[in-house]
Order: sequence, then structure tokens, then C-alpha cells
Amino acid sequence: MQFHKTKILLISFIFFSINFESISRVLNQEIVWNADESGYFSIKNNELILISTKGEKNQIIISNEDLFIKDLEKYIELKAFSFSANKERVLIFTNTKRVWRYETKGDYWIFNLKSKALNKIGNNLKSQSLMFAKFSPDNQNIAYVSENNIYIENIITNNITKLTDRNNTRKLINGTFDWVYEEEFGCRDGFLFNHNGDKISFWQIGANKVKDFYMINNTDSIYSFTIPVEYPKVGENLSPARIGVIDINDKKTTWMKIPGKSDEYYLPRMTWGPKNNELYIQQLNRKQNHSKLFISNAGSGDSQLLMEEKDEAWVDVGSSWPYQAQAGWKFINDGTEFLYTTEKDGWRHIYKFNIESKKEELITKGEYDIIKALSYDAKNKEIYFIASPDNPTQRYLYKTNINGNGKLEKVTPDILEGSHNYQMSTKSNYAFHSFSNYFTKPMSALISLPKHKSINEEDDMINKYDPATKSSSNIEFFQISTIDDVTMEGWIVKPKDMDPNKKYPVLFYFYSEPAGQTGVDRYGAGSNGLYNGNLSEDGYVYVTFDGRGTPSPKGRAWRKAIYRGIGKINVRDMGMGALAVFKKYDFIDTSRVAVHGWSGGGSATLNCLFQHPDIFHTGISVAAVANQLTYDNIYQERYMGDPKETYQDFIDGSPITYAQNLKGNLLYMHGTADDNVHYQNAEMLINELIKHKKVFYMMPYPNRSHGISEDNARPHVALMFTDFLKKYCPPGGK
Repeated sequence: MQFHKTKILLISFIFFSINFESISRVLNQEIVWNADESGYFSIKNNELILISTKGEKNQIIISNEDLFIKDLEKYIELKAFSFSANKERVLIFTNTKRVWRYETKGDYWIFNLKSKALNKIGNNLKSQSLMFAKFSPDNQNIAYVSENNIYIENIITNNITKLTDRNNTRKLINGTFDWVYEEEFGCRDGFLFNHNGDKISFWQIGANKVKDFYMINNTDSIYSFTIPVEYPKVGENLSPARIGVIDINDKKTTWMKIPGKSDEYYLPRMTWGPKNNELYIQQLNRKQNHSKLFISNAGSGDSQLLMEEKDEAWVDVGSSWPYQAQAGWKFINDGTEFLYTTEKDGWRHIYKFNIESKKEELITKGEYDIIKALSYDAKNKEIYFIASPDNPTQRYLYKTNINGNGKLEKVTPDILEGSHNYQMSTKSNYAFHSFSNYFTKPMSALISLPKHKSINEEDDMINKYDPATKSSSNIEFFQISTIDDVTMEGWIVKPKDMDPNKKYPVLFYFYSEPAGQTGVDRYGAGSNGLYNGNLSEDGYVYVTFDGRGTPSPKGRAWRKAIYRGIGKINVRDMGMGALAVFKKYDFIDTSRVAVHGWSGGGSATLNCLFQHPDIFHTGISVAAVANQLTYDNIYQERYMGDPKETYQDFIDGSPITYAQNLKGNLLYMHGTADDNVHYQNAEMLINELIKHKKVFYMMPYPNRSHGISEDNARPHVALMFTDFLKKYCPPGGK
């Protein structure tokens, strides 16, 4: 349930749990396909367009002029949309407002496609307060969240009824989520209509026992003020969650009876099952190594265990199927079975589970990972998914027959080497295809399947693709092996016009944690948006690689090797990997070695400087977790275990533990209003460096969040980055 920019969805973004870059984005919207797959709907130039899959002329469904409000004398900005089940009305999301990372609050209008009437909903509620509005399947109502309560509004009468009561506390949250559920489980939209539209299921988060972390604002008033954020840190109380079902007719709520104490588990996934009165609910224990899937009766609340999964490290609950709302399961064969992904055989594979017999079958077989499940072709009994069995830096479309032997069939043309993304039509006959590699700018095209043929000849990627341009690139993908017998993939950018008789400084770029992979073959690889200029032209070597624990498609053992080892195993791989790079490329000046990273990469940068000071001499760290005990419990405990049992691992993996080892040059930057990685990390680190009389450079960004993007601060970050790098790791060959 990951969300990104909504303007159309042509580009897929990777979003890290501890992200190196955080900007305000609108809720992501998948492509909306016509029921007969004759086209898909998209936003262009503030108009809703139907783009044909038959090569026909595009149709304007809602024009910009249709969005003019006479009373306000302005046009509505079309940020996102959805159709009623009968396709008579369009729900428009506009005037959006940021909540944490994403613009999930705003205003909603209904556009009648027949009458062209445009009416605002939620008129008696605060402006820009509505969230996740959606039509009921029976075309009678719209439901939405406002200020942590769920409301329902009749489309015809505009009568508004409040369905929940948060009891005048901000910490009782209905129909959406608190900070940590949103950040670490990707949970934002927290309610669903059932198939008939007479019931609404929803999450309720009770964060009363979660302590507030106070963000201090010193810039917007002559007196400082605090902003409280319910933020459960490592070892602290988690946010109890429960699932309720509201009967639209009598407005009564029935709570689902999930075994166990609600303050000792998470409920990350929920959806309506094939039967109208059944909910499928996933429960995850606090350690996140034991997942249970329950079927709950919406009328009585009674719940029965359907299946469970255990892992010595953690159970990955991040995978989900497109168009399945909050679910990680794809129901097939008239709802008698479902597909899901798991790593339990050592690789991330797709399984088929029979609900009646509780028997399951491995569908995808072999030593490779499913990177992303995309769609199920019910007619041909085929599953489409993203995988890359031969090269972990790339991404391709594959398919396999559900009733076959698990044989892989590559659908992406072989010539198009690199990274591919597909937004599949609901019946798998078409897809919106995007592609790039390190020397090819992003291309996109509407294609038909299974032949992977472009609908419009001018968009044909094979004809447009020029592999000859590869020779003009100074980027090279490589594979290295360390003294620990760890093999890693990455890329290197060599200095332009390199003199073979000279040696050049190197800048390493790392993320290195389970939420991000940097060495991917896509456009933009080898670039650095924080450097003013061109690293290659200025005479730098630029390098990245992905070590153990990163989400590279190299099997469960690779990804979970980092369990209880963040700050240790990954840092070992970075240090030994750097030595392997030095050995492979003799033009690198090992006396001029710099490293940088943001967030999890910022932590890696600090650990590289502190744990391997003889390898890395200059570091630029931004928004780093200096002390793992300060970060949220869901993320940190997932990968590091229960602190009551593994406390020393948290200490041993934290950069602050090794601060006394600093020998080189450090620039540290952090936003004081960072709600993700709190600014307290900077102050704790500063204190430790002061204690050991270490000279370093610090740049706080007042009232900026994790991405330091507010008030156009990013150019200044670049100024600091560039100046420091040039001063302490001078460019050019010597």
C-alpha cells in the first residue's frame, strides 16, 4: 500500500522506510481501466482523459472548463479521481494537504457526467480535512474520514452522518492510522465498503498509551511551541489496533474478536473476502516473526484461524496485489482460493492456498525471487510478475501458468535490458509499460499482452531503443567479492577523460538497510542530486553497491542475514566492499575516500567513518539514526529483535557507540522538525563527539522535516555538500 505522486502514475518510485529523501506527495493512484479494457483513464493538463487501447483518439471525460467554480471564480485542480460503480459520477480530490509524508487530506467534489454538475461534499466539515473518500458499491453514498472519524454522506440528499466517535481525543483514530502504522506498514486508507455497500470495515488505532515526542518550533513565533507526535520508540508501548464493522442501516459497530491482547500485536492487513459477510484479517506479533490470517464474521465478530507463518527473523508483510486495497492476497477461482507471496522456502515465491482444504501449492518454483506480483489472468490461468533471476540490478516481466510446473516465461523483450515497470489491466490483456536503464532515458508505452506489442507504433520501444549509446556512458556495473566471500553488485562512474597515469578520489554512496537497494540499473544511476556540478567531469569516482540485508532479489538468506545486525553486518560489507573496489580499480586514490548517505544511508555513513576510519576519510551524513533506541519500534524491532532480549545488539549497531573513533572529516546535517528520524539523534551524536573532543561540522535546518525540502532548503543542502566534499576530498587526478 505504497503511495506516491498522482499526476498519472507513469513512473514508479521506490519508497524507503527510512528514506533518504522525503517530499510531500499526493496519494498514489493506480491507472483506472475501463471495464472492457478499451482504455484507461488518466489526468493530463487538469483534464480527465480516456486513453484508448485500440489506438483510437483520446476522449476528454472531464475538461478543465468543467472544473470551473463560478462562486469561487477559480478552477479545481484535479489531483486524483475515482468512479462510481455505475460510472455516472466521478469523485475528485483537490486542495490537498500534507499529513506526514503525503498529501492525504483535502477537499472532495462530485462531478455528474450527465448533468455536468459539480458539488462539494462534506460541506459542514473543516476545509481540507477529508481523507480517502470513496463511493459505496450501491451508488447511494460516499464515505470519508475527517479529523479521525468516519462519515457517510448520501449522494442525493447530501445528508451527513458521523459513524464513529473519537471521544474528543486525537489519539483515538478511526478509518486511518497513526504515524508508525503509516510509515512502517504503509497503512493510510483505513476503511472499506463491503461488496453490497451496506457495511464498512475499519481500523481503530488507540494510541493513548503511546508517548508523545514533541517537535519544537523555534522559527514561526517569538515564543517556541511544541507539536506532539504519538511515536512509539524501541521497546515502548505499541499502538493497539482493532477492526470494527459498521452496519450502514442501524449505524451499530461490531468489533472483530481477534485472539490475544491488542497491545501485543499488529493488524497490518485487512480486506473483505469473497463472501459478503467475511473479513480476512492479518495479525502480526510484536516481534513480527509470526503471522496469522483470520477469517472474521462481520455480523458476530467471531474469528477463525485460517493459516499462519513463522520465520526465525521476520515475516515480510509488505507484498500486496494491485487493486486489492489493503490485502496481501488475490482471490481466484470464484473465491475458493487465493494467491499470496512468502519467503518460507528460501525465496520469495507465489503460493496458491485453498480456503476449504487449507492446502497450498507452490506456483513459482526455482532459485529466484518474485520482486512484485502484478496480475492474474483468469482466462488463461496465468500470473504476471516482476522478477530478475539472472541479474539482481534489473527488473523484467515474467509469467507462469498456475496449473503448470512453475516454468518461467519472460515477457519483456530481451533487447530491452534494464528496469521495467508495468501497470496491468484487470484482465491482463494490456499494460502501461515504463522502461529505462543507466544509459537510456525513461520510455513509456501502452502495450498489449501476451505478445508485448505497442498499441501505438510511434511508442514502440524496440524501435526507439539505441543500445549503441551504451558505449558513450562512463557508468559501469560490476560485481565484487569480499574477503568474507560476500558477492555484491553495484555501479561505478569513472572520471571523464581519465588519465591512466593518475589516481582519483572516490565518493561512495550507501543506503545499506532492508528498505532500499541503490545499485539498480535504471536511468539516474550514477547521478548525484546533491552535488553542484558533475562528479565525473570534476574528476571524482562515484560508487555504490548493495550488501547483505538490502532488498536485492537474491533470496531470503541474503535479505535476512542482517537480522540483529544493522550497523554491524552491513557496515562490515561496506568496509570490505570498499577494499574490494580498490583492488578492482587501481585508478582510485585510497588516500581520498569519501562516503555519503541520507537517513539509513546517513547512519551507514557515520558507521563507516567510525568503524572503518582507515578506509573512509570524509563523510557527509544527513538525517541519520545515530542511536537505534530512538527510532520507531515497528521498523527497528522488526530487524533487530525485542530489545528486552537483544538490547546489546541495538547498542552495538548504533553509530554513537563508535563516535570516539572519528579520525577524518564529518559534515552532519539534520532537520530540526524531522518527524521520522528525530533531531535528538543529532544532539546525542554531538554530545558524544564533544565528549571525545572530536572536530566536526554540523548544519541544522530549522523547522525542516526528514527530506529537508521545506522553504526551498534543498539547494542549500547541495551547497554544503559540494563545498565540504571539494574541501576535504579534493577532486581531480594526482
